[in-house]
Amino acid sequence: MYTLALLLGKRIRQKRKSLGMSQERLAFACGLDRSYMGRIERGEVNITVVSLYQIASALNCSSQELLPKSATVTLHFSQDD
Repeated sequence: MYTLALLLGKRIRQKRKSLGMSQERLAFACGLDRSYMGRIERGEVNITVVSLYQIASALNCSSQELLPKSATVTLHFSQDD
């Protein structure tokens, strides 16, 4: 798992809970499956920019509020033979 995905998921969960919103309600508002929203909040998946904007909109905040200020991301490259 990437640190960025973990931090983003944590911020989404914190914002959702601060609004008293269920995971199911947030997922429905974004047009996403509830189990997928759970995976987002646990940092198990990398989401698209479109999903980020949908989530931010449903949480009545900007996407920038959900993104961590800094994170460590490790990139792995492979060489083609």
